[in-house]
Amino acid sequence: MDNVFPARVGIDDPSRVSEVRRRAAACARQEQLDELRTAEVALVATELATNLVKHAVAGELHIAPLSWLGEPGVELIAIDRGPGFRDLESCLADGYSTAGTPGNGLGAIVRLSTEFDGYSLPGKGTVLVSRCRGGSPATGCHATTVGGLIAPIRGEEVSGDAWTVRCHQGRLTVLVSDGLGHGVLAAQASSAAVDAFWRTSESSPSGIVEVLHRALKGTRGAALAVASLELDSRRIRFAGLGNIGAVALGGPKPQYLLSHNGTAGHHSTRIQEFDYPLPDPGLVVMHSDGLVSSWTLDAYPGLQRRHPAVVAGVLYRDASRGRDDVCVVVVGSESQR
Repeated sequence: MDNVFPARVGIDDPSRVSEVRRRAAACARQEQLDELRTAEVALVATELATNLVKHAVAGELHIAPLSWLGEPGVELIAIDRGPGFRDLESCLADGYSTAGTPGNGLGAIVRLSTEFDGYSLPGKGTVLVSRCRGGSPATGCHATTVGGLIAPIRGEEVSGDAWTVRCHQGRLTVLVSDGLGHGVLAAQASSAAVDAFWRTSESSPSGIVEVLHRALKGTRGAALAVASLELDSRRIRFAGLGNIGAVALGGPKPQYLLSHNGTAGHHSTRIQEFDYPLPDPGLVVMHSDGLVSSWTLDAYPGLQRRHPAVVAGVLYRDASRGRDDVCVVVVGSESQR
């Protein structure tokens, strides 16, 4: 199952570098990138993995397709608990090499990436995100970026958690699903939720949750939540069943978004939609219960200004329970002025 995506590869040995290179190239081919771009994706993956081998503690590289953004590509997220960088920006210049690899270090990653961002704290570690698309950056909901990460519990190849996002007429709608338990049956439940999410013509979160609740009958069931970010009116409409955490950051204090008890596909006490202000600028974070509920960004100066995929990577690294599948999705939104 080497080419199942999204994929997580633990970088605990130099031999893992060739595995990462192979998997990244396979993902690029799956996304139908051309031969040159596939080779560039493989080089970026090699640079990230080699850097983890040389400098990281408990390093991981996550590989995922980007076609959900509307254009094919590959996302690579390197996560570690290493010594961190005191000055990450200086390390990103072309020609700066941490390991003497063919691409001349982190600068090559920046040059070959359609999007790149990172965050590092001395003594805490580093998260680097590279998105390599076949063309120009995807467009859609203006001034809105989305990042997410899923990972299975240790010992499983597939995650029972899933997420997806769609954008239409200034509205960005996000689904997070946590299939009951873990493994293949949990993954099937979340896959059914994602499929129903894309098939339905419903636009309200409560209406979408109703559709998904019916669609999951016959599956193991799932906790799930849907958030609709109304970018022009700066509102969040939210509905959920079960234990999906969600919070809006950027206002005077965190605004926690309320789900009702239940399991989609099995039982529902109530499906209700709530309305909240959307901070400007701000972040909306949604996650499965693979993340502890007590997480905070207070100890990470400047992190809220980084790419949402970087924020997701930091939360995954530092707030995972370690005994369940994990899904964390971060949406950043700022009005154009």
